[in-house]
Amino acid sequence: MNMKKLITCLLAMLGLTACGQEDFENVDVTGFEKLMNDSNVVVLDVRTAEEFAESHLAGALNIDQGQSDFMEKSKAALPDSKTIAVYCRSGRRSASAATRLAAEGYKCVNLKGGIIAWKEAGMPVKP
Repeated sequence: MNMKKLITCLLAMLGLTACGQEDFENVDVTGFEKLMNDSNVVVLDVRTAEEFAESHLAGALNIDQGQSDFMEKSKAALPDSKTIAVYCRSGRRSASAATRLAAEGYKCVNLKGGIIAWKEAGMPVKP
């Protein structure tokens, strides 16, 4: 069984859809840091404004994915010609946001493990 089929089967057993996994890429802290230095990438923090105020990644735009106007605000603020590097606290909300954005034609990359993984790796955040 090839790896893609294995992952699809595992996701199906977990009640997740494989197509959702194919809509965006998950990267680790090192990969995300490389993206942040690319001028064709917009860094998007999808946590609440309160979480963002506590700490965030340099240059990140904050649009709370839990708000009803998330897609409206995203379409107004995010250029569809750039890659959207999405993160949240642990990676769950950003994966959801990346799926929603990808459905609208955005190319998205999700930070695996979120800002928790980022901080654990000793990477800098803005207060």
